[in-house]
Amino acid sequence: MNFDNKKKTFPWKVILLTILAVAAAGMVWYAVLLSVQQGQNAVPPEASPAQQTASHGSAAPATEESAPAQAESSPAGMPEETVKEDYFDFSEIPPFDGSPNIPVHDNRPYFTEADYTTDSFETYGGLDELGRCTYAFACVGTDLMPTEKRERISGIRPTGWKFTKYDGIDGNYLYNRCHLIAYGLTAENANERNLITGTRYMNTLGMNDLENETISYIRRTGNHVLYRVTPVFEGENLIASGVLMEAQSVEKDDFRFCVYAYNVQPGITIDYRTGESSGTPFAGTEVRHPSSAPSPKPDWEFVPPSGDVTYILNTKSMKFHRPDCDAVREMNPKNREDFTGTREEVLEMGYDPCGGCKP
Repeated sequence: MNFDNKKKTFPWKVILLTILAVAAAGMVWYAVLLSVQQGQNAVPPEASPAQQTASHGSAAPATEESAPAQAESSPAGMPEETVKEDYFDFSEIPPFDGSPNIPVHDNRPYFTEADYTTDSFETYGGLDELGRCTYAFACVGTDLMPTEKRERISGIRPTGWKFTKYDGIDGNYLYNRCHLIAYGLTAENANERNLITGTRYMNTLGMNDLENETISYIRRTGNHVLYRVTPVFEGENLIASGVLMEAQSVEKDDFRFCVYAYNVQPGITIDYRTGESSGTPFAGTEVRHPSSAPSPKPDWEFVPPSGDVTYILNTKSMKFHRPDCDAVREMNPKNREDFTGTREEVLEMGYDPCGGCKP
């Protein structure tokens, strides 16, 4: 058989069908790519304005980390606090006339029945929109009091803080970082919600005596004391005009006060909006002078101890203290002398009782 004479045909149909299949696949692939690109650029209709902005790269969506800090919540069982109620009218406070503080509301605190409890607690209001403290409220018992020496608080800069010294001021520094609730009551120290810019005058003469009276009462009786301090800021001032201090014993109604302390410094002019001030410039000599104006007395009668007691004597200031007095922790060791005997013997030695711990 002769195979050379058979007719050969070219596979045109196969080639044509292959070309059509490849073209169709390319069109499908292009459509898929276009759809994906459009989906990436689109913002879902239900997206929030913040999310829409974030999708364009100009801002990040809000997260829990960027949310404003909330005020510390009250412990379980704490009574409803009333500090935000409009119970105190600052407009009724008379202008400063030379007294570091004055009784308010007949020296009776504004606590309500709902505030009373024998469970110790402490709570500190959140900072306002200007970064200012709002209030500090506690039911203070011996269990809240410090057991260690106070640490430094120089890292806190409350609103209006200025590092300024003048002549004629005890210690020469105009401003102190002033605790709303004293460290000796709740051991709360470097807490920005418990520290305001206070004058040396307010800190030592306006508040210190009342704080020490409260510490002494709690330690002596073991009773709880409701204690609240509210700074008063006028308008958008960064420096408080003063503080309202309230205290009330719980188990027995024998200790209370309600006092407004002026945040002033005699001889110094203060711009309460900014914290700037003016006065006699510091000449380089440190000044220390004792308190000259006592605070209003709380409603509590002091009963001195009988028999032999251990006292701590300060041979420089000629004051005697209880061993747990805050002043003892700060006393220069070379001026310290321990003494055990009667109170009358210490007085006969020429020593005066500390105004804080009331030995």
